[in-house]
Amino acid sequence: MMLRVLFLLALFPLYAASAPLPAPDQGPALRIQGSNTIGAALGPALAKGLMEHQGLQAVRIEPAQGANEQRVTGKTRQGKTVSIEVAAHGSSTGFMALKKATADLAASSRPIKDSELVDLEPLGDLKSPEAEQVIAIDGLAIILNPRNPLNTLNTEQLAQIFNGEISTWEALGGIGGPIHLYARDDQSGTYDTFKELVLRLRGKPLGAGAKRFESSEQLSDAVSQDPQGIGFIGLPYVRHAKAVAIVDGDSHPMLPLNSLIATEDYPLSRRLFFYLPPSGHNPWAKALVDFTQSSKGQAIVAANGFIAQQVQAIAVEPRASMPEDYQAIARDAQRLTVNFRFEEGSASLDNKARQDLQRVVAYLKSHDKLDKQVTLVGFGDAKNDPQRAALLSKLRAMAVRRELVKNGVVLRDIRGFGAQMPVAANTADEGRIKNRRVEVWVY
Repeated sequence: MMLRVLFLLALFPLYAASAPLPAPDQGPALRIQGSNTIGAALGPALAKGLMEHQGLQAVRIEPAQGANEQRVTGKTRQGKTVSIEVAAHGSSTGFMALKKATADLAASSRPIKDSELVDLEPLGDLKSPEAEQVIAIDGLAIILNPRNPLNTLNTEQLAQIFNGEISTWEALGGIGGPIHLYARDDQSGTYDTFKELVLRLRGKPLGAGAKRFESSEQLSDAVSQDPQGIGFIGLPYVRHAKAVAIVDGDSHPMLPLNSLIATEDYPLSRRLFFYLPPSGHNPWAKALVDFTQSSKGQAIVAANGFIAQQVQAIAVEPRASMPEDYQAIARDAQRLTVNFRFEEGSASLDNKARQDLQRVVAYLKSHDKLDKQVTLVGFGDAKNDPQRAALLSKLRAMAVRRELVKNGVVLRDIRGFGAQMPVAANTADEGRIKNRRVEVWVY
């Protein structure tokens, strides 16, 4: 664990606190509301880390008044108590709390919806790079009872299972009779993500017979104890259940492995967010966002079972299904655990990609790879003309090149592979956006 923390410290800028944050005369210093996935453990752990970094003493996490609510408290050197409150009732409740001014920071396990963006316009643009902060990557695991023999499911089957159209394990080639469905509740960002990635794309509602849970831990434990059960859950909550490999469209089967989730190639990967209102924000909220993006904050992200936004180089085993030129790159180079993606309908890098640029540059500097040691590989969604798809994929790689060059990186090569090697189905906007990506390879 110590080596992992040291590695993170090398890749992220140290969090430089300015003057000590003010301790309020009454009430909490910071109120966080929203995602249960974040608020159950990660949010309180980050708040505790910030308090300790601020020099507060006797910092502890304790239950608050309601279910899924916690309070983090510490004492100043003068003996004054400072508290941060974390309420974890689902992503949508965080945006509602911002509107009502009952929260300073919203935690969300899905991107803000257009309707919420409009609703919160008086607080500023919550899609701006300063407001929308990707704090970690998570993967939705599809979990079964450990004794279930099935190992792979595709997203089409998932939609039919959770809609109730496929109702027995025998229909999937398994055994066990009727399928028992387990799902998060309507306020949950985990449910929102599953609905967006699996159900809505195929026009299917969740089956009425699904058992619903506010708690991720309780859902996972229920599936692991039910031989006929299947559920979806955030990655840290697989616990004693069995995760299966997922196929989306023409992608190859992918388990929710750290490397595939870090690059967001895994079909059910998702981003976790803090949303910080740009106008008149609480200084503790800004401090928590900055701390979370620092080496210390990302070490806490990793310690809580999520995927920290660290950059590592990994070997990729060439497969016969890969284009020959891509296999050649895989034989000679290593892939960084980051993919650059773009704003919808745009050639502009999205907010996470803008953060990742600095992380990649820091990695290249620390490993002495600034001069002709990097190849960018672009991919895209399918077009009627394969040559056009190949050109567009190379243009995306060139957009990343422009930003890297500004930071002193001299590229070795830029390649465009068009619509080859999809990681998601091209039948919907969400899949096409995932397929429009740029990989970074180092020699």
